[in-house]
Amino acid sequence: MRIRTIFHTAILLAILSALSPAYALTREELVAKLESAGYSQVGEMKSTAEGTIVKAVKDGKEVQIVVDSSGQFKERR
Repeated sequence: MRIRTIFHTAILLAILSALSPAYALTREELVAKLESAGYSQVGEMKSTAEGTIVKAVKDGKEVQIVVDSSGQFKERR
């Protein structure tokens, strides 16, 4: 009985971890991800309802990037 309970708990934890959103990126991980995508001078970060807004430079122009909870990002227009 005890082994069955442990097994069910392990299965439940595995399912919940698969369904949960990706872990939040640390500041260093986010900067590295943006730099590998061609952004430089990654600076101010501000959390909003839209996501995390990040100021950076790409192709010599200052841009704002929106980063969602899964770590996906796009330039803000």
